[in-house]
Amino acid sequence: MSTEQQQNEPQTETADANTDHQKKVKKSVGKLVLTVFAMFAFGFALVPLYDVFCDITGLNGKTASTAAEVNDNGIDTSRTIKVQFLSRTAQGAPWKFEPEMNFIEVHPGEMKFVKFYAKNQSGRYAVAQAVPSVSPGQAANYFQKIECFCFNQQPLEADNDVWMPLQFYVDVDLPDHIEELTLSYTLYDITDNS
Repeated sequence: MSTEQQQNEPQTETADANTDHQKKVKKSVGKLVLTVFAMFAFGFALVPLYDVFCDITGLNGKTASTAAEVNDNGIDTSRTIKVQFLSRTAQGAPWKFEPEMNFIEVHPGEMKFVKFYAKNQSGRYAVAQAVPSVSPGQAANYFQKIECFCFNQQPLEADNDVWMPLQFYVDVDLPDHIEELTLSYTLYDITDNS
C-alpha cells in the first residue's frame, strides 16, 4: 500500500463517520419535530373529543344549552327526587348570587319553577353568564330546562338586582338508582367579552 493510500484511508473513515452522525442527528431532529406536531394536533383535538365523550357518557354534568320541550310523558308519582340548588360566583365576579331555596322535591315529569337572585355589587354596569352543571353527571341528560336564565347573558346596572327564572322537570326515564341530584350554577362576569 502506498503512503498516499494510507493517508487517504483515515480521512475517508472520518468523513464517513461524520456523514453517519449527521444523518442520525437529522433523523432525530425530524422525529422530535414530528412528535411536537403530533402533540399539538392531539391537544387541539382533545377538547372536541372530550366533549363528544362526555355527551355520550353523560360524565361531565353538562346540561343542554337550549330549552327542552314541555314534558309529554306524564308524571311518575311513585318516585320523589330531591333537587338541590347550589350557586357560586367565579373569582373576581362582583355579584351576589343565590337560589331562592336550597332544594325542592319533585316527581319525575312534574314541572317546577324556581328563581335565583342576583345583584350587581360592582358599582358599574356589568354582564354575567351562568354556567350550569348537574351531579351526578349521569343525571344531566334527564334534567330538562324549559326556561333558564343560563340560556342568555344577564346585563345588570350598577347596584341593581334581579330574580331570574328557572322552569324545569326531571325526565321520567331518570334511572331508578338516582334519588337525588344537584343543580349547580357558576356565575361569570363577562362584561369585557360582551
